[in-house]
Amino acid sequence: MSHRPFPARRSVLRGTLAASAALTVPAALGAAPAFALSGRPKAGWGVQAGDVTSDSGLVWVRSDRPARMIVETSATESFRNPHRWHGPLLGADTDFTGTTRLRGLPSGQQIHYRVLLADPDDPRRTGEPVAGTFRTVPTGRRGVRFLWSGDLAGQGWGINPDLGGYRIYDAMAELDPDFFVCSGDNIYADGPITATQALPDGSLYRNVTTEEKSKVAETLAEFRGNFRYNLLDENLKRFNAQVPSIIQWDDHEVRNNWYPGEVIAATDTRYTEKSVDALAVRARRAFSEYFPISTLRPGAKEGRVQRVMRHGPLLDVFVLDMRTYRNANSPDKQTVDPQGILGSEQLEWLKRELSRSRAVWKVIAADMPLGLVVPDATEGKANIEAVAQGDPGAPLGRELQIAELLRYIKHRRITGTVWLTADVHHTSAQHYQPSRAAFTDFEPFWEFVSGPLNAGAFPASELDNTFGPERVFVKAPTVANVSPAEGYQFFGEVDIDGHSGELTVRLRESDGTVLFTKTLQPGRVGQ
Repeated sequence: MSHRPFPARRSVLRGTLAASAALTVPAALGAAPAFALSGRPKAGWGVQAGDVTSDSGLVWVRSDRPARMIVETSATESFRNPHRWHGPLLGADTDFTGTTRLRGLPSGQQIHYRVLLADPDDPRRTGEPVAGTFRTVPTGRRGVRFLWSGDLAGQGWGINPDLGGYRIYDAMAELDPDFFVCSGDNIYADGPITATQALPDGSLYRNVTTEEKSKVAETLAEFRGNFRYNLLDENLKRFNAQVPSIIQWDDHEVRNNWYPGEVIAATDTRYTEKSVDALAVRARRAFSEYFPISTLRPGAKEGRVQRVMRHGPLLDVFVLDMRTYRNANSPDKQTVDPQGILGSEQLEWLKRELSRSRAVWKVIAADMPLGLVVPDATEGKANIEAVAQGDPGAPLGRELQIAELLRYIKHRRITGTVWLTADVHHTSAQHYQPSRAAFTDFEPFWEFVSGPLNAGAFPASELDNTFGPERVFVKAPTVANVSPAEGYQFFGEVDIDGHSGELTVRLRESDGTVLFTKTLQPGRVGQ
């Protein structure tokens, strides 16, 4: 691997911690204090970078009051002769969040940045700068390492000060990845967090709590509060300052297993707003405010989650949206299904972009697995939430759309596709092989699953034989909703060698321990 050591990480962390000290949560209280609006603007939620390219990157911040966002960049952390970028005015209309695109950056370089918040009425009055760093994408053939996972603060398991908060982010940062793919469920808008939860041994799991996390999210303010909740964790803020992200969403950003047009049953008294479409509009706005995503920035033409992030000649990452365009959850056994889980327009977009890609590896970041059966019993119905429906025969329902895609990949001779996902709250590796499958018109491929980051862990999902998956590795509990205090928290690593082009996947536990390793060769079919 042709990686450089991470530059002066401790000094970056010191700057981030100093600026976020006002948000440190007293362990004895387990509640988040509010800012007093005296003095200068504060950026207590840290900084984030995202959707980095060879010559650009997005930088995000949140202020505690109206402020002008200013970003300074430098080749070194001393910030001698910095370049200054004037960002947006942060106000209540975006919950005091803002994103600035940095353009014209040198490729393949470590970029140091710091964000200052200036008083709109007196630009000389600025708050304490908050520092971060990221590497721009190289234009030449250079090794790349990235991580993926998903599912944060689910099932009522939140920031636990007794465990040191979201410690998994420290283990991920130690690997010095080029970027992190979050495969969805960045929040659990439908999962209130209480001060304590009982553990099987009779002890208590303690949570940091906030007002917005005390109920299911319905209003825009409550959705925004869900995103702010995770940024109370110091480990996550340190990670955000070191590692740029590629973010996608799944169901819990809105509500468990949601689909367009869904109406919440009258029996679910937690919700006064019964239109899931209305909830989704508010959730999507908060999502766009709290992450640096190029296609969701104000004024962006696409306004969508799906996109391609290119990382030099070795890698393209295809970020899918398996939520916005899907059809209604059902038993999923229809013989004709043009809409499927991707929607017809997104399917054609994916085919087109895969055909155009000249990267050695084409990683498809899917927020839901392909051959794992994920049921939807949200309102007592025997419906299917993902793709596979448990019928091992010929493709039915949403499987028809995936079969069309896999057939297209084979007949267009598109090589190097690897699928990464989260969602099911355990980690596993599946190899898909036509000789084992009911549907055979595709080339073999791998699907790797990771997560959760900090949520309940669940037993391994049932496999559906339509596409012939063989579960080569799995680690999962035998009972449902195992807490983070009991383990079973996971992330995955992808390491592409700059010389050989070999792609190595490692499935890791929350402390970084490697559980499973698989190395794939470039251009080879049937591995």
